[in-house]
Formats: sequence, C-alpha cells, structure tokens
Amino acid sequence: MRKAGGVTVDRTAAWLSAPDSLASPAAPAFPAAPDSLASPASAVEVRADSVRKLSVTVIVPAFNEELGLPDTLDSLLRQTVRPDRVIVVDDCSTDRTGDIARRYGVEVLRPSRNLGSKAKAQNYALPSCDTELVLPVDADTALADDYIERIVVPFRDPAVVVAAGNVQTKITKSMTERGRSIEYLFGFHFYRPIQNLANSPVVCSGCCAAFRRRELVEFGGFPERTIVEDMDYTWSQQIAGRKAVYVGGATAWAADPSTVYYLRKQVWRWQAGFFQNVRIHWRGLMRHKPVLGMWIGLALWDILTAPAWWVSPVVMPLFFHMSIGEVIFWWIGLESVLLLPPLMYACVRRRLNPAVVLCNVPFVYFNKLINTYYAWKAIVVELVLVPLGISRGLVVYEKGR
Repeated sequence: MRKAGGVTVDRTAAWLSAPDSLASPAAPAFPAAPDSLASPASAVEVRADSVRKLSVTVIVPAFNEELGLPDTLDSLLRQTVRPDRVIVVDDCSTDRTGDIARRYGVEVLRPSRNLGSKAKAQNYALPSCDTELVLPVDADTALADDYIERIVVPFRDPAVVVAAGNVQTKITKSMTERGRSIEYLFGFHFYRPIQNLANSPVVCSGCCAAFRRRELVEFGGFPERTIVEDMDYTWSQQIAGRKAVYVGGATAWAADPSTVYYLRKQVWRWQAGFFQNVRIHWRGLMRHKPVLGMWIGLALWDILTAPAWWVSPVVMPLFFHMSIGEVIFWWIGLESVLLLPPLMYACVRRRLNPAVVLCNVPFVYFNKLINTYYAWKAIVVELVLVPLGISRGLVVYEKGR
C-alpha cells in the first residue's frame, strides 16, 4: 500500500489469480446468457476468443456500498474472461466499503473528500487506467459470468467507442422494483434492439457500459456537465460519427429503488438528465444524427401525450357515446397488444416464468405515473427555466436507493 497526492492506493496482484474462496457464500449465482439466445440484432455477439483479446479495466465507483459491493466483485471473479484490473473508487464512504474491496484484493482509490457524483468518481480513476477498454460497473450491479467475454467483441470495429448489455432487475420484491422489472424487460427487448438495428442506441447504460479508453480520454473523460453521463457520452460520440452498440447477449442485474422515496429521486435524475442532453445536443442531433434525433422525438411525443392517454377512459365517453366499461375494455386491449408481445419474447429470451412476469405488469403503471410527472417537471425546469436563467436545473447527484 502506498499514498500519493492524498490518495490511498492499494494494489494487489493477486486479483488476476484470486481463488474462488474469496467469493461470498451468500452471493447469488447469476447465470451466463446461453449462446443460443444471442441477439440476432447484433451479429458481433460471438465468442471473444475468436478475436484478439482486448485489455479491460473495471472501475467500480462506490459510496457506502458495503451491502451491494460483494455481489459485484463476486460476479467479476466469475468472469469467463477476467478483467486485467479492477479499481474500486471508495468515494469517502463511512461504512466498510473500502475494507470489503481490499479483502477481494482489488485496487482501491480513496479521494481526500467526497466527489459528489458517479461521473466524478469514475474520472478520478481514469488517469490510473492504461488498458484499451474501461468498464465502469455500479457497486450494486452484478454481471453475468460471460459479460466481459461478450461486451468486448463489438470493439473489433474501430468505430465502436461504447457498448452496453441488457440490464435486468436484480431484486423484484417491492412494488417499485416489480414495476421497474417490466420497464426493463419491455425496453431492452423492444426499443433497444430496434435502436441498435438503426445504429442509434439512445443510451448505453452507465451501470455496465464499456468504453474505448483513448476516445474517452480525448473527450475529457466521463461528462460532468449533465447529471446522466452515460446518455451524454452516447449522444456525443454518435453525433461525432462514432458508434454505440447494444449487446443483447451480455446481461447485468442492477439494484433498483425499493421505495417510492428512492424511485422519485432516481426518476427525477434520469428525466432531468434526459432534457439536459436535449438542451445541449438538439442541434447536433438534427445536423449529424437525425435517426437518433427521431428516437428522442418519439420519446418526447410519448411524454407529451401520456396525460391524454391516462385520462382517456374518463374523457372518451363524453365524445364517442361509449360507456366507461367499453372504453376501459379498449384501453386495456390496446395496452395489452403493445405490451405483452415484447414481454413474452423477453420471457423466452431470458428463460423467465411468464406467470411471474404477468403478475408484475400492474405495478408498471404506478412507475409510469411517476415517470410522467417528473418528465413534465424536467421539461419545465430544463427546457424553460434554465434557458431563461431562472433555475440552474438539477446539479446535485443523489443515489436512487
């Protein structure tokens, strides 16, 4: 162990040959996605040993993550292609986060003061990285055993600078977690594959996205100008003519808000960050990446029309001479036609129990109401009040759990 510039650095070479006994016995076993289920939308999802191995550094930003960190590090130990380095940024935690990381024999960086956001913590570790790829992994996220093996493959294309896999809900016990599980299943098995086919992913999820280090450093590191660095970088690089890729066969499980209190915090950050990026990038999208701009326009249309859709069972009987029962029947029918096919495909793809998934569907509508409220709030704050100089917008990063 040594100290340099106020930073405590613990480097242990044993990481690359760490014995299985280091793994926590309570850690859940997250299976690797079977090859037979590889996404047809991404022909590059083949075994990584067919191409030159790319060196990878995993960065784990962590603030008071003693509960979730063991699962994350256990999943890294189980990788079929081990990372060359693992750096945990202990962002001045007040719990045992740093001690747990050192027990696993990984490198630990601890700044002299709390940095205040995930992007800043990742940037703190970036100068210590010397590998071709950098893979930030949230300290509450577990990777499938073959995640790194699959996520590195798209980088055989030199135009690819960022890639991320399929994110699923790690725990589905509370109402908000069950609703989020449906959001993820739908989004990652409907929107994301289509966007990938159009070479225009809207975001490479920051909890498990891999970045080409050279381009990331040239860009100035992980963006700190918005509250959602993953979306900011995904849009910026595509506008610059580079590629972002969704790798459907690479699976990660993320911990999501277990209470309404934390769901509100997370959704507000996501929605505010989305419209911060709209404000910053809309000209570049129109000029250089119109297809990505189209997806963002569709998302905006969905947000603007959502209130009308929610009140339609009450309003439509006044104009179409239909009973409330008939309107609700058609409303539920249209929702089912749009929602169920992608969910059933997700059940087959992820080998999930359809009955369990269907039981979680009602909870997604509560989450949608929260999403709609904060999306409209973000439009007002980030697209109206900020340009007028009335508000600074959302600048404080708060964890969503």
